[in-house]
Amino acid sequence: MKKIILTGDRPTGKLHLGHYVGSLRRRVQLQNEGDYDRMFVFMADVQALTDNADNPEKIRQNIIEVALDYLSAGLDPARCTLYIQSQIPELAELTTYLMNLVTVSRVQRNPTVKTEIRMRNFEANIPVGFFCYPVSQAADIAAFKATTIPVGEDQEPMIELTRELVRRFNQVYREVLVEPNIMLPENTTARRLPGTDGKEKMSKSLGNCIYLSDDAETVWQKVKGMYTDPLHINLNDPGHVEGNAVFTYLDAFATDQDFADFWPEFKTLDELKAAYTHGGIGDMKCKKLLNSVINRMLEPIRERRHAFEQDVPEIFNILRKGSEDAREAASQTMDEVRKAMQIDYFNDAALIQQQAEKFKK
Repeated sequence: MKKIILTGDRPTGKLHLGHYVGSLRRRVQLQNEGDYDRMFVFMADVQALTDNADNPEKIRQNIIEVALDYLSAGLDPARCTLYIQSQIPELAELTTYLMNLVTVSRVQRNPTVKTEIRMRNFEANIPVGFFCYPVSQAADIAAFKATTIPVGEDQEPMIELTRELVRRFNQVYREVLVEPNIMLPENTTARRLPGTDGKEKMSKSLGNCIYLSDDAETVWQKVKGMYTDPLHINLNDPGHVEGNAVFTYLDAFATDQDFADFWPEFKTLDELKAAYTHGGIGDMKCKKLLNSVINRMLEPIRERRHAFEQDVPEIFNILRKGSEDAREAASQTMDEVRKAMQIDYFNDAALIQQQAEKFKK
């Protein structure tokens, strides 16, 4: 069986550091290692419309933003297939078939869906498309027979539902689809990066993001205002690193080389944590370190983005070609799906012959 990676993002805005540590950084690493037969990365515009149906322009404008973030982060269209979800109609067809294999109560139990519903104040009026997007996500994965899904920790319930639907399909019809495995970030701290305000999740809708395309001054303004330790009032007060967003970000991004270059008093993050916990380390000095770490990491991404921005028509050509390649792959799976479900009527010579014999006089 081929080893296939599939992952993507909703094009509702530019990508931020949460996306980067949650999966984007790992995608680039996996692409460059070349251990997989194929890699698909897509913009989930259909899923984005489930809670933006009245504002399609928002999605339309952000397709290019996400594509630029992908390319500037290091995804290479020569080594991975970049495509737009809505351009693959086979995905909608497979979603319909999978909907018949899952109950409403099963979807309702999905903790990720519950969280998203609360975030969007959908408790009383949930759009059907939004409610069913976990099934759509399962179709996105199954259509390409993906074996590995590099995502953040919050997506685990989604992948488990996908696995259930694949098993159900294969049991009811025939072994066609492939159960995927989740690939979480190697850095456990980065599995759920908090927002700059210290809230549980970095989210575009909450306005607590640092974007991959932010310039150095914008990054500094956001880092300067980050949530730290509310009990660390005076310099000599013992500090707390648990729940302190600055140290969570340092866990996700800082290297020993960063300390050597930006704060040589400490060799490692563990040494800084010990000193901060003991007292005598100011929050602003920690924020200045974090600012240097983030800007060092983002600078080459910004430079590549600027270069790609000079030829936007070519970006759309990349997406068109990728969508064509992706549709070809999904079409092959759907041929197998229809045959397994016995709805490939025009290709079923035995059925045609049987019906012809049935009505002969």
